[in-house]
Amino acid sequence: MPLVSIIMPYYKKELYLESAIQSILNQSYTNFEILLINDDTENKNFIKKISSLDSRIKLIHNDKNLGAGQSRNIAIKLSKGEFIAFCDCDDLWKKNKLELQLNLMKQFNLNFSFTSYDIIDENSNFIRFRKAPNYINFKKLRNSCDIGLSTVIIKKNIFKNEKYQFANLKTKEDYVLWLRLALDGVEMRGFDKNLVSWRKNKNSLSSSTIQKLMDGYRVYRVYLGYG
Repeated sequence: MPLVSIIMPYYKKELYLESAIQSILNQSYTNFEILLINDDTENKNFIKKISSLDSRIKLIHNDKNLGAGQSRNIAIKLSKGEFIAFCDCDDLWKKNKLELQLNLMKQFNLNFSFTSYDIIDENSNFIRFRKAPNYINFKKLRNSCDIGLSTVIIKKNIFKNEKYQFANLKTKEDYVLWLRLALDGVEMRGFDKNLVSWRKNKNSLSSSTIQKLMDGYRVYRVYLGYG
């Protein structure tokens, strides 16, 4: 059973963090570590309490607010697993997420995989379903990001190449990494298995149209070098 390092940046999501952590602790696959990165420098007591739930939770405190992307980059360097998985602190994993997805990655000898997921609201009510495409390449990904971050598992050896990092953006920081991987021909396989619930929050950065437009411009202009 290979070790999986699960990366979770935390910033002001007190209402959802414990549920997200419990959805990981309840996994049928048990050989994992959770790297919980506290990016909220004003709230250390709450995060310490959550980190005491299980010995597999490793707590990392940022000295200043760095954002989710930079926090993930730090945690990846500190991780010990053969595989890296991501779960945002307001999302939920289905019980067999790790077990099923790792078995599929082994079966198809994959370095990168993602899955379908459902979208829920702040009260965990179902909104809609997002189906993962079987394959995705740079051209498809450039037109639309169909990869849910909290569904992704990547072999850690991919990150030996230091250009593969999350971007320093408030949103779409994962999109830049997926584009770089796809541009270099890394096989990105999607599985139509609903293994995650992605939470849509009205006040989150990912729901801000202005922020997404600004970061979308930076993705294409700064990171991809488009005119």
